[in-house]
Amino acid sequence: MPSEQQGNVSIMPTREFLTFVLGDETYALDIMTVKEIRGYEATTKIANAPSFIKGVINLRGDIVPIIDLRIKFGIGEPTYNEWTIVIMLNIHDRIVGIVVDGVSDVMNLEDEEIRPAPEFGVAFDSQYLHGLAALEDSMVIIVDIEALISSDELGIFEPA
Repeated sequence: MPSEQQGNVSIMPTREFLTFVLGDETYALDIMTVKEIRGYEATTKIANAPSFIKGVINLRGDIVPIIDLRIKFGIGEPTYNEWTIVIMLNIHDRIVGIVVDGVSDVMNLEDEEIRPAPEFGVAFDSQYLHGLAALEDSMVIIVDIEALISSDELGIFEPA
């Protein structure tokens, strides 16, 4: 994305990402998709749903599907307790929840700080990756959450 000129200073546009933990890795998603962060609650199971779709909950009158990213990405054995977190997302004007191990922070990134995703070396299909970014002495995996939630495999939303 081109920089904006303000006087003699070049300002690069930044985007905010919510970082979260799955297993031993730090991931991030565009904060503009986040509706709220809440604790995990029991779900109503959906017959014949893939194992990573934990079920649905009633969120203030809306029926919301809950996806466990730990199962979807094959990251360890999930546990559900008082520390389990659900990030509620607004994707294509629909609400969906994703289960994660924990929420870390909000980070600002300029577009040039995001490196292309490799085709290997991560626990899941790179088609759901937006890229990688450096965070102190480690890397953050930036998830293309809209591509993941809209994927045919999940079947939750029609692709835009």
